[in-house]
Parts: sequence; C-alpha cells; structure tokens
Amino acid sequence: MRTLIEPHIHMYSRTTDDYQAMYAAGFRACVEPSFWLGSARRHAGTFFDYFENILSFEASRAERFGIDHYTAIAYNPKEAENTALVDEVLDGIAPYLDHPRCVAIGEIGFDKLVEPEYHAFTRQLRMAKERDMPVLIHISHKRKPECLDWVLRGFDEVQPDQRKIYLDHNTEDTIARALAGTDCWCGLTVYPISKLDPARASAIIRQHGANRIIVSGSADWGISDPLSMVKVLEQLRADGHPEATLQKVAFDNPNAFYSQSPKWKPRLDLEPVPIELRQP
Repeated sequence: MRTLIEPHIHMYSRTTDDYQAMYAAGFRACVEPSFWLGSARRHAGTFFDYFENILSFEASRAERFGIDHYTAIAYNPKEAENTALVDEVLDGIAPYLDHPRCVAIGEIGFDKLVEPEYHAFTRQLRMAKERDMPVLIHISHKRKPECLDWVLRGFDEVQPDQRKIYLDHNTEDTIARALAGTDCWCGLTVYPISKLDPARASAIIRQHGANRIIVSGSADWGISDPLSMVKVLEQLRADGHPEATLQKVAFDNPNAFYSQSPKWKPRLDLEPVPIELRQP
C-alpha cells in the first residue's frame, strides 16, 4: 500500500470514522490549517482555545487511529474584516506558532478581496518571514485571478521566500500563472462538487507536470471527502500518468514542502490503538 500524506484537511469538522477510513487507505500523516468554524468569532480567547484544541486534542485523537497530525496556525481570511480582533489575536498568537505540532502559518489569504483582509494577510506573511516558517495561502473561492493579483501585491510588499509558500485552491484559471509567476508550491483542491474533481486535477497535472504541485481534499464542514487523494491517484493511474507522478502527488511533494519546517518529523509507523468497548 502506498503511504499518503493529506497536506490540507480540517479534521476538527470530521468524525473518527474518517480517521479510520484514511488509515485504511494509506494515510499516515496530515496537516490541519486553521479555518473558519461556521460563524464569526467575537473574542480573541475563542481563537486561542481553538488553536489549543487542534494542536493538542486533535493530534492525540488522530494518533489513536494511526495518523500523525500536524497543524498550521493563523487568523483565517473569512473573519479578517474585524481588524481590531485580527490584531488582538496576532498579538497573542506566538505561543501557538511555537508549539511543536505547528509546522506552518496558515491558512492566510483572501475571501472578499478587501483591504482589511490584506492587512491580516501581510501582517501574517511578515510573521512567517521573521520566523522562517512555511505558509499556506488560501486563494478565494470566487474571483480567483483577481485574488492572485492581491497575493502578488503582498509578495511585492513583504518579499517572502516563495519556496516556503503553499498557494492553495488553484484551478485552470490560476495554475499556469501561479507556477510560472512564482516559486510557490501550488495546490489543487479536490472537492466532490465545488472545486476540482479528479479528472480536472489529472488534466492540470498532464498539462503542467507534477513538480511543485500539491493535491489535497481540504475536507471540512461542507460536502467534501477526506479520501479525495485516493480518487485522484486512481484517476492519474487510469489516465496513464507514470508511477513517479503518483508518488510525487501522494507523498513526495507534501513531504518536501513541510520538511522546510524543522518540526515536521512524521511518524509513519503509527498503528491504531485497539478500541475497547465499555459496557454501561
């Protein structure tokens, strides 16, 4: 069985059944970026409690099912219009970035493409540069080419090391420019409905190659699939891609990106803890 890494998934929103299915499919490590929880948070403490949860409890939950769980910590773009709260959270975020399970800052980026989001984006991009940390960037769900303009504007201002950036949620209208115009790792997100499907991901990889391409399921509260990677690999094989391409997508590329963090030391030999049923 091929060893898989899921580089972008929101396990906070998933059940233990998903961990069991992921392990059975070959997943041995995953990274969970910070994200929106369904409604705007009103207090800095709610962010800090959430960061602690995905850094500690979620890592222990995943380990019980044989998966080594790491985290990216950030103030997500969906809530970034509240600049006062952004600054309060970022003023107190350092202990969570220092945590041994935090391998990147993320996901940062854009939702509505407004100036308060740009403030949150560039402030966190500077923090990543100062700390020499990898970064996950969220390209907006809509107006993607315009969003890439905003991202590149931030790059011009902050001058980050683009080799340490995972620019996620590309589609056919951004991938060529993202690959040619930056040194970033470029993400393809495969959702059953709202983003790429396996056939589209396969076609993009056919056209542009697999170098610097990272594929994820990015599963969350919506209609999404923690086994998207498996379906992409099946599609790649059916479309005649070489095994070397499958290996890059499944393991080598996400491992290379996250290996830029000294905290990334995935334990690929974890085994699920036997489940004991307790009688009432």
